Amino acid sequence: MKTSGKTIKAVIFDWGGVLIDNPAPGLLKYCSKKIGVPQIKLAAIFSGLKNPFQKGVLPEKSLWEKIRRKLNASEEEIECIWEKAFREVYSEKKEVFSLAEKLQKKGYITAVLSNTELSAVKFFEEKKYRMFDVKIFSCLENTIKPESRIYKITMERLKLEGAECLFIDDKKINVSAAKRAGMKAVLFKNADQLKKSLKGYSVSWN
Repeated sequence: MKTSGKTIKAVIFDWGGVLIDNPAPGLLKYCSKKIGVPQIKLAAIFSGLKNPFQKGVLPEKSLWEKIRRKLNASEEEIECIWEKAFREVYSEKKEVFSLAEKLQKKGYITAVLSNTELSAVKFFEEKKYRMFDVKIFSCLENTIKPESRIYKITMERLKLEGAECLFIDDKKINVSAAKRAGMKAVLFKNADQLKKSLKGYSVSWN
């Protein structure tokens, strides 16, 4: 499919929720169990700290200190456990990873654009995924989806115009923001639906 006289040259994948199962529920479950508080209580506290944590402006040590104060817990009761939790709940959607690899081999630029934390980025780099040419992580850019700046950064790194980029995310708010930034975007539901959507943009991986 041609759009605004441009064909798709890059396919950009969200990480949590598209390439892997959404880690958020498992992360909160793991952490709440470790520190001995109800998951719903930890989730309520974390919701107010999530954005600065994922922007990389709130270090994990400071995150847990703030949580400790909210819980009136002693310092010894809470440690930095986000990386341990992330490793515990990490679950790949292998079909989507395989699709990214095939797209790369077909000549498309492949990228990851994710709201995530420094400890998760460390784990990503350890995996040594070769099917992504460009990686944009919120915690390294000090901005998160759906803020417009992170999409502009992505286009700059890709050296492409928005109409040449196809972004895939499982959150409607992020998809809408990508479209406002000038990108083409697909709301992810499952691998089969994604393949049909790619065909609609004349993106081929076979």
